[in-house]
Amino acid sequence: MVTPLRIDVITVFPSMLAGFFAESMIKRAVSFKAVELRTIDLRDYSQDVRRTVDDRPYGGGPGMILKPEPLMKAVDAVRTPASRVILMSPSGRRFDQSEARRLAGETHLVFICGHYEGVDERVREACVTDELSIGDYVLTNGALPAAVVIDAVVRLLPGVLGGGPEATQDESFTENLLEHPQYTRPVEYRGLRVPDVLLSGDHGTIAAWRRREALERTAVRRPDLLVAQAAGDNERMKTNLQNEEKHDDCEGH
Repeated sequence: MVTPLRIDVITVFPSMLAGFFAESMIKRAVSFKAVELRTIDLRDYSQDVRRTVDDRPYGGGPGMILKPEPLMKAVDAVRTPASRVILMSPSGRRFDQSEARRLAGETHLVFICGHYEGVDERVREACVTDELSIGDYVLTNGALPAAVVIDAVVRLLPGVLGGGPEATQDESFTENLLEHPQYTRPVEYRGLRVPDVLLSGDHGTIAAWRRREALERTAVRRPDLLVAQAAGDNERMKTNLQNEEKHDDCEGH
C-alpha cells in the first residue's frame, strides 16, 4: 500500500482552505488516501489571550510582521526529519511543473502562509527548507498560493486523476511546451470546425500535428520555455556523450 503524502498548512485563515479541500480532485485524492490534508490555525500557538500572531517591524515601516514564536512552535508541532517546510512568499523561487513533480515525490510538506507585511526573518533561517512564489505579484496572504501549489502537486500523485501515468504526460509544461489545442464533439459549431487531421484516425499524423501545434503555440506565447527546453536538451546530449565515452573506455580495458 502506498503511503499517502501528508500536507500541513499553517495559516491565520484556515477557513479559506476548507472549501478547496472538500471539492473536486482534492476531495478525490483524500478519499483515495493518496494525500492527508490538515490546516493549522496559527493563532492556536499564540502566547496571549488575544491570540496575537503579529507585531510592528523593528526599524519602523508600514504594516505588521508575523511573529517568530507562534510560527516556530506550529512548525515544531508537525515537522519530522523528512519534512519539507515551504514558505509561500513573493521573494521565493518561481514555482513550476518540475517543482511540482519534485514535491509530489516527498512524504511530508508543511506550508507556511505569510500575511500582513511578511514573516520574521528568523523563521526563514530556522525552519524553512523551500521558499516558493507563484508569480510576480502580491496577494493578501499565502493561503491561496499554497492552494495553487497543493493542487499542482496532488494531481500528480498516483491514481488521483485516473488513467495511469499518461494522464499527466501530455499536459502543458511537462516538456517545457504549452499543450496543443484540444477539441471535442460536435465536429462543427458556429462555423468552426475540428481540424480534419484529428478525425483521420492516423495516430502518427495526429501526434506530429499536436507536436507542431504545441511548438508554435509555445513560440508565440512563451518563447522563454523553448530556451529552457533547448538548454535541457543540450545538457542531456552532453550526459549521453559522457556516458558513451565511459562505455568505450570500459570496453577498451
